[in-house]
Amino acid sequence: MRGDAEFTSIPIVDVASLRAGDRAAAIAALDDACRHCGFFYLTGHGIDVTGLEARAREFFAQPVAAKLEIAMARGGRAWRGYFPLGGELTSGAPDWKEGIYFGAELADDDVRVRSGTPLHGRNLFPRTPAGLRSAVLAHIDACTQLGHVVMSALGAALGHPEDAFRTRYLADPLTLFRIFHYPAPPEQTWGVGEHTDYGLLTILAQDDCGGLEVRSRDGWVEAPPIPGAFVCNLGDMLERLSNGRYRSTPHRVRNQSGRDRLSMAFFFDPSFDAVVPTPADFVDDVVERWDGESVRAFEGTYGEYLVRKVSKVFPELHGEVLARD
Repeated sequence: MRGDAEFTSIPIVDVASLRAGDRAAAIAALDDACRHCGFFYLTGHGIDVTGLEARAREFFAQPVAAKLEIAMARGGRAWRGYFPLGGELTSGAPDWKEGIYFGAELADDDVRVRSGTPLHGRNLFPRTPAGLRSAVLAHIDACTQLGHVVMSALGAALGHPEDAFRTRYLADPLTLFRIFHYPAPPEQTWGVGEHTDYGLLTILAQDDCGGLEVRSRDGWVEAPPIPGAFVCNLGDMLERLSNGRYRSTPHRVRNQSGRDRLSMAFFFDPSFDAVVPTPADFVDDVVERWDGESVRAFEGTYGEYLVRKVSKVFPELHGEVLARD
């Protein structure tokens, strides 16, 4: 993220207006949010998460031994399943959260699964609650459709044909879904430290606890829950593809509510084999980024980029599973 972004609140965009009505005004509002903040609330999406949230809470209320029946190590190269409290790292430090990783449900005879493509395969679903599987898969489908709507509008805002992103980078989008549970923490313990997301678009449903903070030039801005709204943010690849016009803004989670917190993050990313070019005149301020790394400092496919990134989040799992050929 560059050092000149200043904002004091998160903008609100009505997705219903992106589908119909005054699309020009809605696209302009979305463009402004992405240029100046990199975050926005999305209303009017029509996706109900109450049933999914209830089933997720039921899962996390179980003993650890029951949750470990779907441990990520059992998911193999598909990189799916449960990780316990402290099992995920941000900048090398354990997060104060537990969670479950999901993705597009692929059969064993899918060509990507047969070839051993990382991050592709079957999901691991728990025995209890029984309804979690159907709720997760329905949410992934709904958010995939929503992701295409938003990315189409962003293509128009950037002066491209509205199907440009779908044709070039999202013909087979990598769709990843995470449900995170943050137990009420000890004092001054971070749920998740400062970071940016890797791909194009994140669509987040958060409960009423709050705790999400977004970095502005002059400090941290809270992103409090708005009932029925998603919080959306842009990832590093969209900053790259937009030639730095749009921002992949650092954010963090600090749960000070005294209660457990639940969030459900859907990541809408380029196809695994998509090559994400860097415009020749792209300049990013590495010093200003949370990790001191450049979003243009790689060549290859998005899948190669993502595997390198997740290997830092789960280094032991990477060594045991993905590094094995």
